[in-house]
Amino acid sequence: MFFSCAATEQIVQNMEEIIKPGVMKNFFEELPDKALSLGLKVLLAAIFLFIGSRLIKLVRKIIKKSMKRANAEVGAIQFVDSFVKFALYVILVLMIASGFGLQATSIVALIGSAGVAIGLALQGSLSNLAGGVLILILKPFKVGDYILSGGLEGSVTEIQIFYTKLLTLDNKTVILPNGSLANGNIVNVTAQEYRMMDLRVGVSYKADLQKTKECLMEVINTEPACIQDKAKSVFVDELAESSVVFGMRFWTKTSEYWPARWNTIERTKNALDAAGIEIPFNQLDVHLDK
Repeated sequence: MFFSCAATEQIVQNMEEIIKPGVMKNFFEELPDKALSLGLKVLLAAIFLFIGSRLIKLVRKIIKKSMKRANAEVGAIQFVDSFVKFALYVILVLMIASGFGLQATSIVALIGSAGVAIGLALQGSLSNLAGGVLILILKPFKVGDYILSGGLEGSVTEIQIFYTKLLTLDNKTVILPNGSLANGNIVNVTAQEYRMMDLRVGVSYKADLQKTKECLMEVINTEPACIQDKAKSVFVDELAESSVVFGMRFWTKTSEYWPARWNTIERTKNALDAAGIEIPFNQLDVHLDK
């Protein structure tokens, strides 16, 4: 009880000090100046932010133009641009914060002391950043390449600091973390100028093998997308349960691969039909005992 009374008396004394006429008078006299000073700081911060953002855009524009003149890859330009943007905005925020009385050295020291915690919390993002740097240096793919990774595929449209964007054939945007791309398997479909067409077609066991070979080779020889001076072949690939499986191989430009594939499959069916060569299909025979 004694402690409670003493504490209460102390609180009363503090309240009396605060509500003294002189203290309250000074507070209200200084309030307009403090409010005006704070308002000016906010206004200057807004102006500084506006000017700083325009300067950052100008710097980014100059860097991108310089890299384009140096014939840098589109992916490298996008990566550097996003990194510069992030770094300059961090500097801008620190400068504005210093205008409100926060010392830049104190902020840096605070960030440094919390570096371990931040690193643990953002280890996924740091991994993506490191992955982006590796992609930029090792160049497993570039903007415009068609890649497959982790069951996803599409054309590379952007390589940013943390993520890479793909555009699928059906016009969907896929966003992949750079960390998983750098540490995972990547199939770059369009890295080479030429690509081998590898098709399989089954014919009846009754079909003449030599005639079938000649028919399929004629399809290859008359395919407009086939690179005629590169290796091409027709061969018996497998003796399956209900058909003899032939393989067809020839080279085409990577950019023409899919149209050539679809066209070759259609022409193969028409050629076999015209030659009277049967393409077997699964049938079910039902026998009824009387």
